[in-house]
Amino acid sequence: MKRNVFAIIGTSALTLSLLMLNSCKSDADSPGFEYAPDMYRTPSIEPYVDYGEVRGRIDESKKVKLSARIPARNTIPYYGTDSSEVKLMLPYFRKPNVAFRESHGLYGVDVSLADEYTLALADKNLLAMNALNAEKLIGKGKELFTAMCQHCHGEQGDGQGPMVKSGAYNGVPNYKDADRASKSDGQWFYSIYYGKGMMGAHRSLLSKEEIWSVIHYLRTIAPRVEKVEATSPAAPAAPAPKM
Repeated sequence: MKRNVFAIIGTSALTLSLLMLNSCKSDADSPGFEYAPDMYRTPSIEPYVDYGEVRGRIDESKKVKLSARIPARNTIPYYGTDSSEVKLMLPYFRKPNVAFRESHGLYGVDVSLADEYTLALADKNLLAMNALNAEKLIGKGKELFTAMCQHCHGEQGDGQGPMVKSGAYNGVPNYKDADRASKSDGQWFYSIYYGKGMMGAHRSLLSKEEIWSVIHYLRTIAPRVEKVEATSPAAPAAPAPKM
């Protein structure tokens, strides 16, 4: 009987020792041996990650599937504490005109019956520029303009980009024309964001901050021109009555 007790005690001690040794890790911060770690520490889900291989396990059925998904409608990214920076992340408050559903394929998007483009005349550039950040903002705007706009609008914004000269497109405006330069920053933003004429919407290609940066750069090659409405000449004064 005593031998059986000693055998049981010895076996239990050996098993416990093996378990304790197996849980030892060189990393002091490691909890050691973990039972079913996925139960309490799940792998994070990130876009553009191949989840066909997770922790060494291969799942061929997932290797051909796109992991990225479109964010939920009206999802707002958020970071930082600067109120002006956070404001740029909020949804654009102006809606596209109802005609955009047909001309630019904006189906399923809230539209406005008002002339939002004309209303945008009063909108100011939300990306404040000063002596300290002017060089950085204009430089970023120029980089974006070169990559996204120059092929049609031309290096100098004169509407003579390579795509126009090749005959692929026509009717691209010259930003330096008085009529174009008189447009407000808000109207330029509206046109870039939703598209205008043959130009498609760029809201999925550029963030609002990037669009405002492009506009800052455009103002260096097409300064704002105050539009003066034509008026009829004043009528000649009536002759003084004869005395």
